[in-house]
Amino acid sequence: MKFQQYEKQTNTDWILVSSTKIQLKKPLVLVFGNRFLLEEAAVYEDVKNIFPDGEIVLGSTAGEIMLEKVYEDSITITAIEFEKSSFKVERANILDFDKDAVAIGKHLAAQLPSENLKHMFIVSEGSFVNGSALINGLESKNTNTAITGGLCGDDARFEKTVVGYNEKPKEGEIVAIGFYGESLEISFAQYGGWTPFGPERIITKSEGNVLFELDNLPALDLYKKYLGDKAAQLPQSALLYPLSVMQKGKKEPIVRTILSINEEKNTMTLAGDVPMGSTVQLMMANIDNIAEGALHAADIGMKNRKNKPELALLVSCVGRKLVMDQRVEEEIEEVIEIIGEQAVVGGFYSYGELAPFYGNKSCELHNQTMTLTLFSE
Repeated sequence: MKFQQYEKQTNTDWILVSSTKIQLKKPLVLVFGNRFLLEEAAVYEDVKNIFPDGEIVLGSTAGEIMLEKVYEDSITITAIEFEKSSFKVERANILDFDKDAVAIGKHLAAQLPSENLKHMFIVSEGSFVNGSALINGLESKNTNTAITGGLCGDDARFEKTVVGYNEKPKEGEIVAIGFYGESLEISFAQYGGWTPFGPERIITKSEGNVLFELDNLPALDLYKKYLGDKAAQLPQSALLYPLSVMQKGKKEPIVRTILSINEEKNTMTLAGDVPMGSTVQLMMANIDNIAEGALHAADIGMKNRKNKPELALLVSCVGRKLVMDQRVEEEIEEVIEIIGEQAVVGGFYSYGELAPFYGNKSCELHNQTMTLTLFSE
């Protein structure tokens, strides 16, 4: 693999972060950045001028990850030339599917040739998509292909997210990148580090990713009771107190954060499904435990690898970033310590992370986790 990385702040020129400038042939160009900056008309054209034959994927974030640093109000570019393997990119807009996440997932999966498909990486709109339903659609065709990626972000504003493929990014876009090649080695992992607390409650009424009742009581009222004064800052304050959800028949709990609330209906909309009958418990954060969780994710990702990773794509949750604040780069440093400094690191802070649990290929939607996808060829 060959790489080029660039970074740009507000009102500055593009800065080459790589040690030397080299010409890449038909690279995959991953552009992650602040939503307002990505919406500027000149940005896509700038990237196209730098990589005229590149396949350009753009996504808004809640923070950008490049090498050992975490950026804000910036745009980062990680361009990759695959020398022995190949990739294919497909896009669709969920607004053209009446916001049906399963349908758009099936459509995208059908567009990627299944023969020799090694892995799928997803860059999805993050404002209103049901992430777990999207996964169900994506896995409908290629059940043996692992999926990782993330739901794009908009810092802590939760106003809108934008995604684009070979054009200026816009609302509703979902991009699927398929990777192909016998020489390609890809591993992945996820881990959280949050601590459950308080009583366990049962979801007694829900529809998809909308939560109505816990223990036959309005879920939003109960949640506000726990938040106290912080209830006035919903939904942003919910990032600090996510829900641990143990579904019937599952071995591992998943973490869900709240995307929006409906005061009139007394409901909460979460990033993924919250099935009735599931057991729910509040979670809280300890900064040291979160950083340790990132290290644990890296340990899992490196298990059974034959080669050292050349590329690491990190997708971590905006909630982790808000909690860690000025210490946020510690979790990136923990990952690099395990995977090695030879790996080029890129990625973003998200509204939802996609990765299987350890030992599985079936993908899950996570919140408040560090996920990583490690590549070598």
